[in-house]
Order: sequence, then structure tokens, then C-alpha cells
Amino acid sequence: MTGAEERRVRLDDGVATTLQQWGIAGPLVVAVHGMTSSRRSWARLGGRLAPRFRLVAYDQRGHGDLAGVPGPMRLVQGERDLDAVVASLGEPVSALIGHSWGGAIAIRAGRRLPVARVAALDPMLHQADDAWYGEYLDELRAHFTLQGEARDAFTRHDNAGWHADDIEGKVHAMHAMTTEPIANLLRENPAADWDLRSDVAGYPKPLLLLMADRDLGINRAEWLDAIQAQRSPEVAIEVAEGQGHNLHRTDFEAVAARVERFLVGR
Repeated sequence: MTGAEERRVRLDDGVATTLQQWGIAGPLVVAVHGMTSSRRSWARLGGRLAPRFRLVAYDQRGHGDLAGVPGPMRLVQGERDLDAVVASLGEPVSALIGHSWGGAIAIRAGRRLPVARVAALDPMLHQADDAWYGEYLDELRAHFTLQGEARDAFTRHDNAGWHADDIEGKVHAMHAMTTEPIANLLRENPAADWDLRSDVAGYPKPLLLLMADRDLGINRAEWLDAIQAQRSPEVAIEVAEGQGHNLHRTDFEAVAARVERFLVGR
């Protein structure tokens, strides 16, 4: 693949996703997006890293070009999908990056895949409760009553404070999306199966957790306290003060600079 090129890759159950690459030289980095995002949410970071890295991203189930495939949505399936993407590249992958739900997948898969390091941006460290999903699904149902250009216009208006590339990435993610994959994330992932505290506690390689400010992100304070207390020496935890869950969009320059330093080993 060359810079900005797209291609289709089949996952383990025959579903085909779309891969997109930014950059034409340097180590490979694979990025995993979060809920209601898509591969195009990584466009700015891909462009920023392009002189030194090749960043590859793909659409997860229920999102972007894969909006018509609302499952399975278990974390283990997300890991298998990432495995298939990595295998399709045909060469070593240097690092994984993930955001939110995608951050959880990157952390889990990064333990066993032969990558040197993993960066997770406000990863979903623990399954959220019914109330959180209920509120989120209500917002999405209201949004998804709109179709086509009307939905796209609402998405642009709703995220007007973001960079233009981030807005268009969000439009791509949500253009044909339904609430089903988000509902399935709750239904198919019991809390006991989605708890990354033990994963982080014994993490075997460099892991950077760039977290939203306390009470502004997706994680409860007690989960963060447990992670901080139990983390492996390989784990660095940094908080983006004043930033919420979408810190890679709202504080792009600082987040991109920190990720780039981490990828080169600093």
C-alpha cells in the first residue's frame, strides 16, 4: 500500500473491511478507532506521522464502510479482526494505537501480537453500565432519525468545533450507522469480560495511556485509581488536563506530539 491508498481485507468470518494508509515509508503502525468513529478519524494523525511512519487504519464492525455489519461485537472478535488486519499487511507492525473501545482492543491484542509498543487514547478500561449506554443510545437514536444529507449536515453541525478533517471523519463513520452495534457492545460484553485492570497490571511491553481529565472521560475515577496503583513498570499514564474523551481531536497537537515521541521510544 502507498500513501492514502485504500484496499479491502477479509476478516476471519468472511466480512470485508477497508484499510487506509497514510505515509509511504517507515515502520508500520496500526490504529483502531472507537465508537461512532471510523478509519478516517485517524487522518490527521496519519498525516502528522507520515514523514516517519506508515499509519494504517480500518473500519470496525458497524462503522464507516462496515456500517451494515453490526456484529459480532465481543471484544475477542475485535481482537480477531485486528489480527486479520495485521496479518494482511505481510510485514512486521511496529506499534498499535487505539481510542476508546478501539483502545481496549489495542491493549488486549497488543499483549500477544509481535508489536514493540502500544498507545491507547482514553481507552475504555471497563465495560460501562446500562445507564451510560442508555443515555448514549438515546442520543444516537435522535441523530439517526435523520438520513442521508440531513444526517451528514447534523453531524457537521454537532461537531462544528473540530478540525475539518475530524468532522468529515465523523460524517463517514455515522452516515449509514445504526444503534445496533452499540447496543451489541453492551449485550455481548459482560462486565467480567471487559476489565483491563489485570491486563495493564502485568503489561509486558511499553504501553502509553493518554487519558482524558478526571471525570471528563469514559472511565470512572475508581478504575483509574486501580490502574495507577497496579500498573506494570512498562506502563506510562498521562492525563490531558481539561480534555475530554475526544482528546485526540480537541487537543490534537499535544496528543500527536506525545504519540510521536512514544513511537520513537522517548
